[in-house]
Amino acid sequence: MNPFFLIKQNTVYDNIIGVLFIVAIGGFLGRFLFRYIEMGYALFKKKPIYTHLYLRPKTITSKQEQILVSKSHFYKRLSPKKRQYFRHRLALFMNEKSFVGRQDMEITEEVKVLISATAVMLTFGFRNFLIGMVDTILVYPAAFYSNTNNSLHKGEFNPKLKTVVLSWEDFVLGIDVSNDNLNLGVHEFAHAIHMNSIKYQDINGALFLKSFNELVTLLINNETLKQDLIESSYLRGYAYTNQYEFMAVVIEHFIETPSEFRSQFPQLYNKTKQMLNFNFAGY
Repeated sequence: MNPFFLIKQNTVYDNIIGVLFIVAIGGFLGRFLFRYIEMGYALFKKKPIYTHLYLRPKTITSKQEQILVSKSHFYKRLSPKKRQYFRHRLALFMNEKSFVGRQDMEITEEVKVLISATAVMLTFGFRNFLIGMVDTILVYPAAFYSNTNNSLHKGEFNPKLKTVVLSWEDFVLGIDVSNDNLNLGVHEFAHAIHMNSIKYQDINGALFLKSFNELVTLLINNETLKQDLIESSYLRGYAYTNQYEFMAVVIEHFIETPSEFRSQFPQLYNKTKQMLNFNFAGY
């Protein structure tokens, strides 16, 4: 074989490897630079540079969309473009998570769509929306016995097992009665998002925690506001169990009665809106 050919061939390979190396380094530096710039942007704007960017949006079936339209008040309030984003995220979430029925609970299309829609709604202002702290969703037909405290539960989030557990009966009640500030799905997924933000501090996770800390600090430093909140009984007593329950109950109220929340406690409302980066559907 011609040695000149071997030298030429090796040079071509070396050039290809060199180009790939430069591209890899460039990509790494580009991502680092973008994260640095975005953190600076977020300090001032309190939101990421972008949230939705999909080259080939996923679709859902017509049956799945019918379920959304009939049951999801949030989805119906979105613009056509944002509905497309919602459907894309819903398709990915349903495909990513494992849904398991307990006590003969059948995992129907409606079960998967409505539970997934709740998670997608809460993270609709997040760029990374799949909630890495959740792998499995266990669904019971009604309240279930929990080994956590040896009592009946309507729902729970287990971060060690990356599992959300729901009573379907109570989950549906939370959707059907949309203005009583009791929404099981919102409550449990709020816990999951909180823990997810602590473990995976991406841009939205960092903003979620920072905004929640600002909300808590606001109450600590403003005794009048704190007393007004407590005496109003707007938040149910369970909210004051600990900071985790407080956060979950606040988000329930934000989702279910935004007008009342905004009217009574505008500062707290705005901090919650900032936590979730909610700038759509009338919020």
